[in-house]
Amino acid sequence: MDGRRCPRAGENTVTAQAEHERAVVDAVPTGLHIAGDWRPAASGDVFEVEDPSVARPLRTVADAGTDDALDALTAAHEAQESWAARPPRERGEILRRSYELIHERIDDLALLMTLEMGKPLAEARGEVAYAAEFFRWFAEEAVRIDGGYATSPDGKDRLLVMRRPVGPALLITPWNFPLAMGTRKIGPAVAAGCTMVVKPAEQTPLSMLALAGIMAEAGLPGGVLNVVTSSRPGEVVEPLLRDGRLRKLSFTGSTAVGRLLIAQSAEQVLRVSLELGGNAPFIVCEDADLEAAVEGAVQAKMRNIGEACTAANRLYVHESVAPEFTRRLAERMGAMVVGRGTEPGVEVGPLIDEDGRGKVGRLVGQALDAGAKALTGGEPAPGDGYFYAPTVLVDVPADAPMLHEEIFGPVAPVVAFSDEDEAVAAANATPYGLVSYLYTENLRRAFRISERLDTGMIGLNKGVVSNPAAPFGGVKQSGLGREGGRAGIEEFLETRYLAMPAS
Repeated sequence: MDGRRCPRAGENTVTAQAEHERAVVDAVPTGLHIAGDWRPAASGDVFEVEDPSVARPLRTVADAGTDDALDALTAAHEAQESWAARPPRERGEILRRSYELIHERIDDLALLMTLEMGKPLAEARGEVAYAAEFFRWFAEEAVRIDGGYATSPDGKDRLLVMRRPVGPALLITPWNFPLAMGTRKIGPAVAAGCTMVVKPAEQTPLSMLALAGIMAEAGLPGGVLNVVTSSRPGEVVEPLLRDGRLRKLSFTGSTAVGRLLIAQSAEQVLRVSLELGGNAPFIVCEDADLEAAVEGAVQAKMRNIGEACTAANRLYVHESVAPEFTRRLAERMGAMVVGRGTEPGVEVGPLIDEDGRGKVGRLVGQALDAGAKALTGGEPAPGDGYFYAPTVLVDVPADAPMLHEEIFGPVAPVVAFSDEDEAVAAANATPYGLVSYLYTENLRRAFRISERLDTGMIGLNKGVVSNPAAPFGGVKQSGLGREGGRAGIEEFLETRYLAMPAS
């Protein structure tokens, strides 16, 4: 024998998977994307992107500072006039080609997302497909930007209404949907003729960097899309908001940060659209189809490991069906497989970081201390990463913090109610109003309750409401404006009125 060890069964497969993962990560540019070029941060600084399933560094990327951000805005500003003059069809075709390239690379993009964010591969593939749909939708909207022509009431003038791009926009995207939240903003901006500076979340910048490369390949001119990665968001964002060349802000994230950005945007009176926090109620009436309601609750709660602003945060179930509903829900969630998202059969990946898992643990601990009972879960799950077991709680007190804060994790608190008025009052007792879910087989009740819910979106007998063709957004402290649907492109357009004499 020559002393070399023969590989054990399965070892080659594991090594091949690790090599493939490394190759996908290494293929992503890690510099700043400014004026069509990839470059390091002016300071030379970098920061680490972590794999939350193993709590270890995945890759380092450029860590931008103020000068880099202003360079990106300069590039966007200089490209704005020529980009706005491009024919709408041409802008739409670039989006269409980007859509096709995303689908060609769906497997690698999904793997990249799983590695930097944690969601299981099947769910990551779903997000990539969903993200691509925003490009297809807005490719078609680019050629439908309209205006108007009318005669004034006195007949003396002609009134001409035109639409024009708002101008350079700052797009700030969150970590939980690193590709879809980018395309939902970039798609309408490109279609409308706006240039952009994109600041992705520091936890998940790789998906956005990969997208920038795809769009350049699809023919997007340099300077139209500029990507600035940074671990110091305040240092790069505030100077942009106070610079008169910027005309638009679109942000998805927490309400607390949204308030700060509104204040900073006031100096230049920027157009602002914000998709902020949620505290979604999930109402199950006594006449609901329980099997459908449980499946909808799993979708609404466990999508993205519960780390979604649309996640069902409070489950209100009629007292007559609450015991059976919670039994079925606990059985379903307790059987879900927790693990690294790249592993076969895994349904629940890790939370994004230790702070995220710590918050979930704190909220669960407070509820248990106040008398709630865990039917399943209630503690971290084993593993090297930031795992938390799917959890169903009952007897949750009305003043438990988890009923008033976004949990952002795989925890479903169930509260029984006795009548419709009680359920609606509880559902509306929050400063947030992003989405609500309602399960009932009674059509009149469905409309009656839906009209009373103070929320921007409603899932009626449906656990997922997101659709690129629909206007996504909330009321109250859940945000301003809408993304997706016909309303999405309106956020990036100004209306110009031209008056001229009839003769």
